Amino acid sequence: MKRSASSVPTFDSMFIPTIQALQILGGSGTTEEIYDKVVQILNLPDKVLEIPHGSTSQSEVEYRLAWSRTYLKKYGLLQNSARGVWSLVSTSLNPDDLDAKEIVKAVRDTEKSKAVPSDPTTETVESIEALEELAWHQQLHKMLLTLEPSAFERLAQRLLRESGFIQVQVTGKSGDGGIDGVGIARINGFLSFHVLFQCKRYQGSVTAGQIRDFRGAMQGRTDKGLFITTGTFTRDAIKEATRDGAPPIDLIDGEQLVQRLKELGLGVKISVIESVEVDTDWFAKI
Repeated sequence: MKRSASSVPTFDSMFIPTIQALQILGGSGTTEEIYDKVVQILNLPDKVLEIPHGSTSQSEVEYRLAWSRTYLKKYGLLQNSARGVWSLVSTSLNPDDLDAKEIVKAVRDTEKSKAVPSDPTTETVESIEALEELAWHQQLHKMLLTLEPSAFERLAQRLLRESGFIQVQVTGKSGDGGIDGVGIARINGFLSFHVLFQCKRYQGSVTAGQIRDFRGAMQGRTDKGLFITTGTFTRDAIKEATRDGAPPIDLIDGEQLVQRLKELGLGVKISVIESVEVDTDWFAKI
């Protein structure tokens, strides 16, 4: 039975939880840290977190939370850096003083000429072109999902090399327990350790069982694993990846993957537009 997106909190109902999450995180946090805290604050169950947004690998919660951050930024409460870190403009902000309806109205009033959708929910928003932050995310997600499995493995190989790994090899052997490749991670130029990685190019969520299977394939071959997917991970899968007494497995979900590709300039072109403004005050004082 298909799960309905109507069970997902609306973007405006996540304004205050987003502010609270950043306060808990000390005033700043990555997209992933904010997501984890908001999920915790709202106590959202896995069945809600696993609802995908349309035909993309992004979940509906992630999609609406991105709208929440964007509205809060346009309202002047948040700012974000080029490194994907979001922060509160003021640490003394009291969430109880915020009015979600007022935020929505204020942002829409100032963005009328840009045709911002009237109600960013799955019922009324079919396009995200009005907000650049979301547009490239969706496009890149869709592109990743069109790749052949072998092409996605080569992308993972390139990603690891660009991230400082050496001797990265794609194995992709059938019957190898899901191991798609190996590499050596270098730390500070002199420390290194072997890493086995697995790539899953699909929509949906990776389960704890899949993490256990991957760890089983790693047994006796390495002490470190990396699981890359265009989808998401269930909370049980995240817990399993860092379970005490078991070899740790680092996880990269679809959202982290597109961010990393952007940071490394892989498959993404970033254009910087020069803005020139005449300083009339300077001439007045000459």
